[in-house]
Amino acid sequence: MLDSIPNPKIPEHLLPNLSGKSILITGGAGFIGSALAAYFQAHHKDTRVIVLDKFRDGECFPSGNPTSLGHFKNLLGFSGDVLALDITKGLEILRELHFDYVFHQAAISDTTVSNQKLMIETNHHAFLELLHITLQKGAKMIYASSAGTYGNTPAPNTIGSGEIPENIYGYSKLLMDNSVRKILKDSPNAPIIGLRYFNVYGRREFYKGKTASMILQLGLQALESNCVKLFEFGEQMRDFVYIDDVVAANVLAMNAQKGGIYNVGFGVSRSFNDIIAILRKELGALSKRENLAPLGDFTLEYITNPYTFFQTHTQADITLSTQDLGYIPAYSLEDGIADYIEGIYKLHKDKQ
Repeated sequence: MLDSIPNPKIPEHLLPNLSGKSILITGGAGFIGSALAAYFQAHHKDTRVIVLDKFRDGECFPSGNPTSLGHFKNLLGFSGDVLALDITKGLEILRELHFDYVFHQAAISDTTVSNQKLMIETNHHAFLELLHITLQKGAKMIYASSAGTYGNTPAPNTIGSGEIPENIYGYSKLLMDNSVRKILKDSPNAPIIGLRYFNVYGRREFYKGKTASMILQLGLQALESNCVKLFEFGEQMRDFVYIDDVVAANVLAMNAQKGGIYNVGFGVSRSFNDIIAILRKELGALSKRENLAPLGDFTLEYITNPYTFFQTHTQADITLSTQDLGYIPAYSLEDGIADYIEGIYKLHKDKQ
């Protein structure tokens, strides 16, 4: 998968100097973690990268989704060090490793999981243990939080406001953020950055299966059955953020001069109907480029939403992210899908 290397648009003067540094990426065989591993290997060649992931062991949640979304195929071509480790089983081995930065992506991110104890043990308790080890080493922690912390409170979503999660996943992420806030209250310059990801999409998400972005799922539906289904009536709004912008936010956080929690989105809400319109356009253009039968003429069906909880509107207020980190997202929904569409088509062809 390293033939697909993120190329975030980061101004030269904001790039960190990583010569001789060591980076640990937990959840490094997952979607965002493997994208970070690919980025650092390609663009910071004098940097040691260590990937830690639980990997898959055949176990599934009651929903049928695997208990780990990490997959070795996301790391094909990666030449760094790889550790297979369940973060809930203890992290003592990490005390023996040297690292300067930790990108903590490991978590249960499947929002259908209802096991509250397991979610909190995995997402919060293990995080606290890793954070303790990181700070003892004098290293910097950049960790994945989530827009799930906002639940269904009104958009735009602003750090410190409307933090009322509706599920255990969002609550576990809020616990992480609140623990960090307690540290930052006494030590504002503590090297801890939390990034609240909104709806991330892009290459390397395929092995998330049913939890992959709606952009991938709808694109594959269109290609496989010539029909896509949306919950009535496709007007739900989300802040969709492309993987290259998420990588950029993580890299920019390495230079942050103080600790903090920041939103990572595009800063604009778009509807699921918008996705359909863009997919029609891009699949149609792909058909012409590749001399294929028309791919953008799929039908659309609206169905009843079976979920009791479903976020109807998210939008990241990225004012602080721009101000403190220099984060300026480069990919609109149109730009992101245009960049992604050939990858979606390749996934479709590979499945046949």
